[in-house]
Amino acid sequence: MNTVIRIHEYGGPDVLRAEDLPIPTPGEGEILIRQAAMGVNFIDTYYRSGLYKFPSLPATPGMEGAGVVEAVGPGVHGLAVGARVAYPIMLGGYAQYRVIAADRVVALPAEIPFETAAGIMLRGLSVHMLLRQVHDVRRGENILVYAAAGGVGLLMCQWARHLGARVIGVVSTEEKAELTRANGAADVLVGTHDIPARVRALTDGAMVPVVYDSIGRATFEDSLNCLAPRGLMVSYGNASGAVTGVAVGTLASHGSLYLTRPSLGTYIAKRDELVAGAAELFRLVEKGVITPRIGQSFALKDAAQAHVALESRRTTGSTILLP
Repeated sequence: MNTVIRIHEYGGPDVLRAEDLPIPTPGEGEILIRQAAMGVNFIDTYYRSGLYKFPSLPATPGMEGAGVVEAVGPGVHGLAVGARVAYPIMLGGYAQYRVIAADRVVALPAEIPFETAAGIMLRGLSVHMLLRQVHDVRRGENILVYAAAGGVGLLMCQWARHLGARVIGVVSTEEKAELTRANGAADVLVGTHDIPARVRALTDGAMVPVVYDSIGRATFEDSLNCLAPRGLMVSYGNASGAVTGVAVGTLASHGSLYLTRPSLGTYIAKRDELVAGAAELFRLVEKGVITPRIGQSFALKDAAQAHVALESRRTTGSTILLP
């Protein structure tokens, strides 16, 4: 049998249920993966709560994982049983076995453990998108990163340092501040009070060309106030709730700003984009430029506990599930 986490209605962590279902069979263009580890991300809580909608219910959350190919469906080329693979942003991740389109997985180098891959596929490719594509971070730039001690945040600090940028991180505790500094942040702000004033002091009044804000509603206005004229506001998360009711004129009054709400799916929609992004990510991991931190792991059947920890801000680095 196949242990799967499903929800039958939207709600809190308690709607996540462990169920035993038959092991699925791959169809045309699909493979069956026996998963060794699965990632837990904030987007999973959005789907669970109903902020984002599943195509139908019951449904299985989870967007990333890594494991071994157990079976190959018709029409699949270049993948064989026993191959090590990993994937990002494909719903249905919280399962011991899962079927997935073969063109949505990438080969996982032997040097990278399954647990590491499950903790970096979505996060690492998101960081590649944010630092290399949404805004091409340059040496000497100041950038502001919220939730800098989180799974995406720590990878962003490491990668941005490698690119030569100065990271100003925002975290909630002194303990997280230490962790963030150790992972490449030049300056760390504890708490979200007076963020623009503190950024102004750190940049001698210049402010920053880009803000990476995963918090959402609670920090949106302050983030705009941290930007230099013609700066870019990158809103990529809703931890405090979705940003709504934004007047376009606000961007003009804050200095002819740009605003984007990027989605990783758009940036890796083509297979060559997925493969290229993963190759750069894996290369930096193998070189030690990026050192993924698996802050906590839970048994697959305890996915609800993982969601509680994530939403209560009690996690650092990446969170994974193990079958």
